[in-house]
Amino acid sequence: MITTDFTPGAPCWLELGTPDVDAAAAFYRRMFGWTDTSAGPHTGGYRFARLDGEDVGGLGPLMEEGEQPAWTAYFSVPDAGAAARAVRGLGGTVLVEPLDVMGLGWMAHFLDPRGGHFAVWQEGRFAGFDVVDRPGSLCWLELWSPDGAVARSFYGGLFGWSFHSFVLAGAHEYTLVGPEGTGEEAAHGGILPVDRSRLSDDAGIALWIPVFRVDDCDAAAERAADAGGQVYTEPEDTPGVGRVANCADPFGAGFMVLGPSV
Repeated sequence: MITTDFTPGAPCWLELGTPDVDAAAAFYRRMFGWTDTSAGPHTGGYRFARLDGEDVGGLGPLMEEGEQPAWTAYFSVPDAGAAARAVRGLGGTVLVEPLDVMGLGWMAHFLDPRGGHFAVWQEGRFAGFDVVDRPGSLCWLELWSPDGAVARSFYGGLFGWSFHSFVLAGAHEYTLVGPEGTGEEAAHGGILPVDRSRLSDDAGIALWIPVFRVDDCDAAAERAADAGGQVYTEPEDTPGVGRVANCADPFGAGFMVLGPSV
């Protein structure tokens, strides 16, 4: 599960890049009850998304021409510079070199060998989320990749993750991922090998998908549609997990909602 312990390699932040921050904030306010507040006058319009006054992520404008609206997952590292060197050595790409963010910490953005975009965060004055794994907040991260073996090799080399694989119905392999040396109970995400044809909207590249916990998956999917988003996969039961729907906001940034099994 995702926690706020922020051990090395664990998720610590989530950030939305969007062409219209106001409209995106309104959508997620309706979806999850978030409020938002400016990160300051020198942050280019960046906002903190909050649930009951506690940070659950960030919202910001797109920074590059041609950049697609999307959620970006950040993983905690002790040294962003060392992470960048490791990414290069493992066949990934450094998109943004390690950067000091106003003394709050150091960030860097990368692509994995199959094009999956993610980021790392080296803690300074800011560690990450205040709230996770409760309704309206992040509870899981899922990597859809055209090559599960490559994903395991890359992220295992970078973060030292522990992997626990099993076969889903339909003979699809699913790999639980968690901090180094931990068991399945500490998993914070999963890797799902997905045929490139199912990733056609993203040019066949890997994609990190945030999963938000909700009280009622069906009601959340209905809110997404009513608020101008998309529901790509209607709510369905996943044995031992809960009820899940695959959605996107009005600008195409993908996410999932999960009503866990009691």
